[in-house]
Amino acid sequence: ARYVRGTSGPNTFDCSGFTSFCYRQLGIDISRSSSAQAYEGREVPRDQLQVGDIIVFKNTYRAGPSHVGLYIGNGRFIHASNSRRGVVIDSLDSDYYAPRYHSARRVY
Repeated sequence: ARYVRGTSGPNTFDCSGFTSFCYRQLGIDISRSSSAQAYEGREVPRDQLQVGDIIVFKNTYRAGPSHVGLYIGNGRFIHASNSRRGVVIDSLDSDYYAPRYHSARRVY
């Protein structure tokens, strides 16, 4: 799917639109903004991540919590990255995302 800021699917997404769309498919309503999703549910230590946890990153395009994705296991997450890449899978340990890791949230 393509990345389009301010959209929440099903054909285009921004990061928080993607996570909220995925949860909505399961009948779970979460906030629509990455800054709000950064504090929903309960915090999960990185070494206890489970598939479906929201991964929060800081200082991506603004200071503080600013980007979210969904953990898919094996140190990887899926997210609506940007207008060039769209929805993609990346590693939590990548050169870009590792230093920007903020937290993880469990809302289910």
